[in-house]
Amino acid sequence: MKKKLGIGVDIGGTNTDFGLVDAEGNIVRRGRLKMAGYDDVAVYVKDLAEALLAALGELDAEAEGIGIGAPNGNFHTSCIEHAPNLKFKGIIPLSEMIRQYINVPVMLSNDANAAAYGELIYGGAKGMKDIIMFTLGTGVGSGVIVDGKLVHGFTGCAGELGHAILVPEGRLCTCGRRGCLEEYASARGICQTFDELRRWVTCYTGKLANIPLRGLDTKLIADAAYAGDEVALKAFERTGFLLGIAAANAVAATSPEAVFLMGGPVQAGKILMEPLEKSFHEHLYVSFKGKTQIRVSELNANDVAILGAAALVKMPR
Repeated sequence: MKKKLGIGVDIGGTNTDFGLVDAEGNIVRRGRLKMAGYDDVAVYVKDLAEALLAALGELDAEAEGIGIGAPNGNFHTSCIEHAPNLKFKGIIPLSEMIRQYINVPVMLSNDANAAAYGELIYGGAKGMKDIIMFTLGTGVGSGVIVDGKLVHGFTGCAGELGHAILVPEGRLCTCGRRGCLEEYASARGICQTFDELRRWVTCYTGKLANIPLRGLDTKLIADAAYAGDEVALKAFERTGFLLGIAAANAVAATSPEAVFLMGGPVQAGKILMEPLEKSFHEHLYVSFKGKTQIRVSELNANDVAILGAAALVKMPR
């Protein structure tokens, strides 16, 4: 009898990464498709399916199911809907298209939901039933799990905490509104906060003084903070303060056991996490104080996208 493996597929604007995952959460085979050459979604799906089947054949295995994390992935419809960073425009019935080649269950959701469920199945949330995940990167994604189940809501798009308005009439967000959490807690948001702060400081002479905003990244700012740059440190303090408020607000809705964080900015460590935890506990409603943890994801950054997508296969159907 052939061994059964889960398949995780992470679709991004630059690459599609996929992996075959065993029951213990080990990625036993990986692959990648470059997205640059795909203008026709039918050709893309055919090539993806063939790559998955080839990988299964090499391991003499069969698919238990396929989980897909994708931008604007709607769990209810199993479609990618108007994803701005993909060449495939409109509504793409991706799960249905893949099943024409590989007749197994295909579960699709957005990438942050997949990351949250991956944490529940393979990461630090094992044994928990109620968590919230914030993914900090180019934007801010989130996934909400209640009673062991992802919250998708009526539209299939629930859990967009990155687009909860945190600063009324604040920075213009890519979504067209102002003041979204994403504009303050994402990597680019942190860079903008630093840029604003250094402009307010008379005669700022730190190592990052002459680096334009477009040349900044969170690692540069974090390194400067650890080297004693007070403006860089203040940028992370401000970010932690605002993210702590956002996390406390989210807890009021679902009362999770833990709030998990993952992504590049989290690698800054204590200069982000300490002000975040302080703000979080200060702003928690009294009923939740001392009952909800702030945790950093325990999934390997190189594996999380694939593991999160593969974990969708294990969702109750």
